[in-house]
Amino acid sequence: MNRRNLLRSLIAAGAGTFFRRTAASAQATTLLTRRVPKSGEILPLVGLGSWITFNVGRDPVGRDSCAEVMRAFFGAGGRLIDSSPMYGSSQEVIGYGLRKLGMPAALFSADKVWIGSGARGPAQIEESRRHWGIPRFDLLQVHNLLSWEEHLKTLFAAKAAGRLRYVGITTSEGRRHDEIEAVMRAHPIDFVQVTYNVLDREVESRILPLARDRGIGVIVNRPFQQGSLIQRVSRHRLPPWAAEIDCANWAQFLLKFIVSHPAVTCTIPATSSVPHVIENLGACRGRLPDDAMRRRMIAHVESL
Repeated sequence: MNRRNLLRSLIAAGAGTFFRRTAASAQATTLLTRRVPKSGEILPLVGLGSWITFNVGRDPVGRDSCAEVMRAFFGAGGRLIDSSPMYGSSQEVIGYGLRKLGMPAALFSADKVWIGSGARGPAQIEESRRHWGIPRFDLLQVHNLLSWEEHLKTLFAAKAAGRLRYVGITTSEGRRHDEIEAVMRAHPIDFVQVTYNVLDREVESRILPLARDRGIGVIVNRPFQQGSLIQRVSRHRLPPWAAEIDCANWAQFLLKFIVSHPAVTCTIPATSSVPHVIENLGACRGRLPDDAMRRRMIAHVESL
């Protein structure tokens, strides 16, 4: 039996049962959450990204594997899933998983508009909605500020008409922060999505304080630097003092640094692994680092 057929057989036979039980057990512990500033709605501190990891095309094994990741995510108490038209087949794969799971009521759907023509924005949004198979998105964001002036008008109009709950903008890898700041000051957006982690801390100086002042939720992308950060630290043993903030692994160590910042609403690590999504949601449990511990974490990672 080749690898593909073996994986298909294991999924069909319920090979994910162990991980679902693990997720269900984990859910018994209350997740750490934060409120969306503009509404007071509660979101767990860790969501689920889909960049690269859910871009599996029409491969049935890949789609079923992603559905199992989503099952574990919701089973452990997760809510926010983030995607974009930029992410290949990820939107369709999310829609497949949602249908397979019976359209979980807990879902907080976050997607983006990413097209150079403002006039074509509504059509792209509608196509994204069909891929997900949902009646409306909770959050739509202008991806990487592409044609943001036109797209924000579309998104605010959709929100006013009740076709959308929240409006946001995004950037990544520390780009265009001056423009992000200007949009945050000039427009009543609900969310901003930026890159932030223990090594990439540029947003601490202006973006995060401004988000708190303006009542804007913050979603953090690239928490593991697209995997390179966790690969770097995983060559070393987790420091014993990580137990003081209830970290069992490096993923939780890195994620707890991010979500312990009071301006951060949630972070969205992407994964195609059931054990990893359960580990990630473990960052929503136990103690979070205080300022002194956060400085210790920075110094330790920078020394590795």
